[in-house]
Amino acid sequence: MDAFYASVELLRYPQLKGLPMVIGGGRRREAEMFERLRTTYPDTAWGPDTLDRIPADFFPRLADYAGRGVATTATYAARQFGVGSAMGLMKAAKLCPQAILLPVDFEEVKRISRTFKRVITEIAPVMEDRGVDEVYIDFTEVPGGQREGGRVLARLIQKSIHQATGLTCSIGVAPNKLLAKLASEFNKPNGISIVGPEDLQRLIWPLPCRKLNGIGPKADEKLKLHGIATIGDIAARERDWLVTNFGKSYGAWLHEAAWGRDERAVVTESEPVSMSRETTFDRDLHAVHDRAELGALLTQLCGQVANDLQRKGYTARTVGVKLTYVGFTKVTRDLTLDTPTADANAIRRAAGQCLKRVDLTRRFRLLGVRASKLVKPGTAADASADQNAPHPKPRDKAQRDERTDLLFPELD
Repeated sequence: MDAFYASVELLRYPQLKGLPMVIGGGRRREAEMFERLRTTYPDTAWGPDTLDRIPADFFPRLADYAGRGVATTATYAARQFGVGSAMGLMKAAKLCPQAILLPVDFEEVKRISRTFKRVITEIAPVMEDRGVDEVYIDFTEVPGGQREGGRVLARLIQKSIHQATGLTCSIGVAPNKLLAKLASEFNKPNGISIVGPEDLQRLIWPLPCRKLNGIGPKADEKLKLHGIATIGDIAARERDWLVTNFGKSYGAWLHEAAWGRDERAVVTESEPVSMSRETTFDRDLHAVHDRAELGALLTQLCGQVANDLQRKGYTARTVGVKLTYVGFTKVTRDLTLDTPTADANAIRRAAGQCLKRVDLTRRFRLLGVRASKLVKPGTAADASADQNAPHPKPRDKAQRDERTDLLFPELD
């Protein structure tokens, strides 16, 4: 989907179309905006049915943002200034201060996500869900799917999604998932790109290494140290050389990916590995000075994770916490439970025990809670989990770092 989160907001505020807009930040503030409108235009009845008439000047601007949020997405008008997904909003404000800033409407995003996926499966039922705004589709067996190399079906999908949601999407058609993913980025927005094996050298090899889904910043830096900047540069290296320098598994994958090979099937059903919630604070917090606030945040995160587990019918064997300290040092701690749970209080107690094993004398900027080793109650995996449950030795309270008890006493 094209700039999905921003496009959802443009359905609500069509008057902002074509303007630079960034999605991210905190809570929605329509009530405050309506109050300003009523003060400025007292003779007009402002409300949810007049959203498309709100002047653009009344929307919050990125220049006025203060905090540590990150951009979820940006419209293409904002991207022209260098603003991109996962960029800190303060940095984005320096690049495009005039951009309108709106938070994510998660409920509306999820509703439209379900709608466009339902449209796709009515046309091509073999679909792999890859998140809120992206899917893989295998239309090998769809009648007429091969016409014009897949372009006819791609146009039908685009048209059907637009009719159902008012939104556009970009589609990459290729022999496998790796090439289709790359192709889907070629002609955004509302584009269709067809890439075959014969297009590898012309379209794929000139791309930067980071365009391959699987090459992160560290791998990219290492590749550059060897003078490798493009996918074509990877393809030019011998497989044995890549294995020697990047490891047996990763080196072999680099070789296959650079040559456009990918044998992964489109998976229509998959089990989640974990569920997590986290929050970045507007300011650095300390376990002593901000104990009440941190305690409330921890409880809230545990409740959200529990709700996610219950809604999807899972229990978790392991609970963990994640902290990011000032300076961006990250630390995680996990605790394996005797019995899988989806209970908020049980998750809160386990998360509290995890926090006792980290340094709480330092200020931190992010707190997260994760539930993993998921099982569905009543299944064979659930029975196996019970049989293989660990029996950790009880830990004497005196053995714990006494500072953590003083900093977070309510975690006992």
